[in-house]
Amino acid sequence: MKPKELTICGLTAVRARFARDPASIQRLFFDQATSRQIGAMCKALAQAKKVYRCVAPPELEKIAGSVHHGGIVAVVAAPVPRSPRPVDLKAWAAQRMPVLVLDRIGNAHNLGALARTAAFFGVKHLVIADSPVAARPNDAAYRVAEGGLEQVAVWTVPALPEFLTELRANGYTVIGAATRGGRPETAFKPGGPVALVLGNEEHGLDPKVAAACTRLVTIPGAATVESLNVSVAGAVLLWELIGRRD
Repeated sequence: MKPKELTICGLTAVRARFARDPASIQRLFFDQATSRQIGAMCKALAQAKKVYRCVAPPELEKIAGSVHHGGIVAVVAAPVPRSPRPVDLKAWAAQRMPVLVLDRIGNAHNLGALARTAAFFGVKHLVIADSPVAARPNDAAYRVAEGGLEQVAVWTVPALPEFLTELRANGYTVIGAATRGGRPETAFKPGGPVALVLGNEEHGLDPKVAAACTRLVTIPGAATVESLNVSVAGAVLLWELIGRRD
């Protein structure tokens, strides 16, 4: 069976993939304007005897499957989901590594935006529920992430409540974001490593996921709208819980 492929669009995202894993790029397509900025990529692909080609805008749009291709498209093998092992959790805890956990985030654009924010704040591990409604790192997510998905490891777990319980057993403070009812937190500084859990765009945290958290937090607002977009809420909370600690 032919391996699944995805497209990475935009110069920033493609450069990030090339910097991390140049051999993973199977084919590269770009427009005339972008061709002047990717000499090193083309040279590497030529040496590896891989396809790279300057194409007209309509063809580039067709390859990307979107008008938002940013002038360049890299075709790569789709990532294979992995699940963290107990030894991984122990290593994360020992290094006090923050973890971002997504409970059935369904929109790939939100996934990409959250990956970008996680990378910005130095969060290396992003865990998603192995659920049919959960967005996976696809073409749209990579485009929105602007290279962020090259900086974070994406893991999947079959059951989030059990996973969060394991995190807590390894010394993590697990903080769930609740639309209402949680404690407002300002510059909260737990003693050990932190995991932030964000819920589904429409339904929020699953009750079992919420129950597995150490505590729930709510971002206070003016009450003129019910809540923030999940990617915005994630940025606010990552700053409060992780960015301020550095």
